[in-house]
Amino acid sequence: MTFFESLVALLLLAVVLLQVARRTSIPYPTMLATAGVIVALVPGSPAIALEGHTALALFIAPVLLDAAFDFPLAAIRRLWRPLVALAVVAVLLTTAVVAWIGWAFAGLPIAAAITLGAIVAPPDAAAATTVLRSASLPRRAVQELTGESLLNDATALLLFSAAVAIQSHGGIDGGVALRLGFAVPGGIALGLFCAWAFRYIIPYTRGSFGGNLLEFVNTFVAWLVAERLGLSAVLCVVTMAMFIANDPKMGIDARNRVQSFAVWGVAVFVLNVVAFLLMGMQVRAIVGGMDPDRLREAAGVAGMIVAGVVVTRIVWVLTYNRLAAHFRWLRGDEKPASFAQGVVVGWCGMRGLVTLATSFALPADFPQRDLIVLSAFAVVLATLVVQGLTLTPLIRLLGLGEGDDDHERIAAQRALAEAALAAIGDTPGQVAADMRRHFEIDRDALDGRGAACADYNERQRLKLKAIAAERARLGALRDSDAIGADEFERQQEALDWHELAIGPAARQTIEEG
Repeated sequence: MTFFESLVALLLLAVVLLQVARRTSIPYPTMLATAGVIVALVPGSPAIALEGHTALALFIAPVLLDAAFDFPLAAIRRLWRPLVALAVVAVLLTTAVVAWIGWAFAGLPIAAAITLGAIVAPPDAAAATTVLRSASLPRRAVQELTGESLLNDATALLLFSAAVAIQSHGGIDGGVALRLGFAVPGGIALGLFCAWAFRYIIPYTRGSFGGNLLEFVNTFVAWLVAERLGLSAVLCVVTMAMFIANDPKMGIDARNRVQSFAVWGVAVFVLNVVAFLLMGMQVRAIVGGMDPDRLREAAGVAGMIVAGVVVTRIVWVLTYNRLAAHFRWLRGDEKPASFAQGVVVGWCGMRGLVTLATSFALPADFPQRDLIVLSAFAVVLATLVVQGLTLTPLIRLLGLGEGDDDHERIAAQRALAEAALAAIGDTPGQVAADMRRHFEIDRDALDGRGAACADYNERQRLKLKAIAAERARLGALRDSDAIGADEFERQQEALDWHELAIGPAARQTIEEG
């Protein structure tokens, strides 16, 4: 099979598996990674290799930007203490534990052992965000995990770069130290510059598919330039996304926002699907080059590393939560996290493409590279499969299955109705009176008032009936050639948005898979 034929076959397999994932409690990253392993072990199956630096730019940069764009700055200000505990301290502790295992049981040099620790330490943004969508958690826990996944890669990749440089050069000189010290502030500065430049370029392409393409190109350029300059590519992309999302001068109108979100949603989903499949398919390249004795030895060390990664995170999260409960300065104004929340956050540490790609990016002559790559793959597969499969049952067992979605939706819709009523105010006239009545029905129906609910449901029914009649008439106009294809599509789109605005909230989103 050619590469293209193999890719089409894999995507078809992914579509089938995604439908299974939708109807079960299995997160699709877990299912796809496992399927990739099975496919790789089938004789004659295609061998598709991952190149570390390319994989990070192609698969991680868009995922980071997509998640960071929607992450509120207020959450960072409010949760910066637990975010530091997870994105920095947890990564450093995990790196230290894994480095000790690599040094004590595999005989790795200290710098190489730290490199191994930095590779397996950070939970993956793609894995975390996709698994979290399939679980119902309180908003605070979701924000902590999402924020961690945006920031911990910067800590780990900085450690990785420093350890590789020390191992390769036999030490760290002034030039390397200066480059590493400048990586974080330089990455943030470059992200701000890219966002500033984007603000002045995007008006020329807005409202076109070229504008959507520019959004992706801008993301890849920012990542690649940061890497070339030795800066933190992760912080560059995250900073750029948050600046663009919160810049009042960006002025993204509704039509462009809808189109951009739709394009990004599909693109990021496809990238995630391909990435998780390809991760599993690397098992043949990793295991095939090792003789049986070496494989057994490396597998034993990898098993200890998997246990060390999982246990260290859980112990640290629970320890931090207990300390924060006793010392207010560790949590700020937030309420102490419950034991159940701590267990879930500690268990939700799936590793993914960042871990595997950084291990592949190691130089060919790096000490015990085969063991490091095998350990990275073992951590990715074990956390995706074991933690991914058990996360939802664990959430239900601990009584955290109810998220804040319904409560927040009702509160938000009521606040919007109140704002609309306030805007209309005491404006005289029948039109204003009709508008006030419209929003009063919306507000009162959200409060569960019987008469308002009946009026609301009747209004929705009549609107949908009217739109159905409009659709039939629009189709007749097209069939009789009274209107052309372009006008038909414009009117059809307008009717689609009207119907979505009327229908229940569940019909306004598209499920993954």
